[in-house]
Amino acid sequence: MLFLVWTNLAKLPLFVLFKDIRNVFRKDELGLEIAQIAVPAALALAADPVASLIDTAFIGHIGPVELAAVGVSIAVFNQVSKIAIFPLVSVTTFVAEEDTTGRLSSELQENETIEDVFAINKEMEELLPKAVSANKSSSISGNSTKRDHERRHIPSASSALVVGCVLGVIQALFLIFAAKPILNFMGVHSDSPMLIPAQQYLILRSLGAPAVLLSLAMQGVFRGIKDTKTPLYATVVGDVANIILDPIFIFIFRLDVRGAAIAHVISQYLISLILLWALIKHVDLLPPSIKDLQFSRFLKNGFMLLMRVIAATFCVTLAASLAARHGSTPMAAFQVCLQIWLATSLLADGLAVAGQAILASAFAKNDYNKAKATASRVLQFGLVLGMFLSVFLLVGLQFASRLFTEDINVLHLISVGIPFVTATQTINVLAFVFDGVNYGASDFAYSAYSMVLVSIVSILCLIPLSSSHGFIGIWFALTIFMSLRAFAGFLRIGTGMGPWSFLRG
Repeated sequence: MLFLVWTNLAKLPLFVLFKDIRNVFRKDELGLEIAQIAVPAALALAADPVASLIDTAFIGHIGPVELAAVGVSIAVFNQVSKIAIFPLVSVTTFVAEEDTTGRLSSELQENETIEDVFAINKEMEELLPKAVSANKSSSISGNSTKRDHERRHIPSASSALVVGCVLGVIQALFLIFAAKPILNFMGVHSDSPMLIPAQQYLILRSLGAPAVLLSLAMQGVFRGIKDTKTPLYATVVGDVANIILDPIFIFIFRLDVRGAAIAHVISQYLISLILLWALIKHVDLLPPSIKDLQFSRFLKNGFMLLMRVIAATFCVTLAASLAARHGSTPMAAFQVCLQIWLATSLLADGLAVAGQAILASAFAKNDYNKAKATASRVLQFGLVLGMFLSVFLLVGLQFASRLFTEDINVLHLISVGIPFVTATQTINVLAFVFDGVNYGASDFAYSAYSMVLVSIVSILCLIPLSSSHGFIGIWFALTIFMSLRAFAGFLRIGTGMGPWSFLRG
């Protein structure tokens, strides 16, 4: 009886999350495919937050005012960047679909060609038996080698680069000319000691916006073709350059926060050049005509994705603004905690990227068994990763706080924020992974609408909690925000709605 009940329960979509959970670390084909994509992608995606964390560490030793000022500027820059990049959120899915479709079409055409060659060779065997036999194998081998070295024709890749470049220039101009009013809106007013360093950092950092968006677009293309090692290499080189240049510009040239911004901009352009040089080898970036560029495909779900991006980032940006209104000390502590929170959580984006790329390919081939197995495995990996990060940060942050500042008041507030940063890691990881899984299923509408609802509820909690409980209230509200994000993703798959309806079969 119990066996029958369990069997029936196991058929519910909810149980896809626990499917084969004993084999979560099994080194099978799927596990290795996820690892090969997720590990380099996670390191590459976490590279920019880590670079910001390094900037934070260097700037923290200038003073708490400068640390708080840069925190506000980074929050503004990230918010605008994520809004500007909204048309390119789906680039990984589009590239994965086109690459999969192109490969299947190419294999089909080649099989037909080989069959034709064999038919012709069979007729000619009586005349030239030895020559044909030799030419047959060399012809097939030549075709295979040619296919392996041919650059792929992926229209979405070319479109993504154009869109990323244009949006980057627009973002840079917007932030340069609107820096002061934006900072005033964030709570950094004309009489605040944070205004001048915040404005300096934001304007200089904005010069790197074209490189940032172009880099994000190219990373999306590489992830779509399941190459996450190249973006990792590029970002590591760029971040090493940033680490080397930071103390030179900040302390030797005495440029303070301006030096940190200049070092970051140089590193971003270096990353973009490396990625572009590598991408040209893999993808034909010059389409036969303008008509081949698929701008409409990126803009088709543009409004929904824009809503989602604004909703996803506005809550965090508002939290930074409220922290700034409490003064430079709470803002400095919030900046340190937030950068650690984001850097570790974005490790989960590697799993999200792996899920997105593999699922997009599986859905393109209508391979629902692989889609189910992939969703199960990446979510189980996410659960394990989240628990590991919680323990790691709980132990590590007790000793690492002084790397960012020596101010006693800031250190005290950081110690208050540490429990929230550590306790929410599992929730954060699952929220990010659910996002990637739903993107892989092209479930953009649900992702947008659910995020808007989550953000509205979170903001309604954030403002009163910040007012009544200050720094602690802000972190309570962010915990609610991430918990609701994770629940929204769980609800979609767990009930078998939308593209996941096949789970009810």
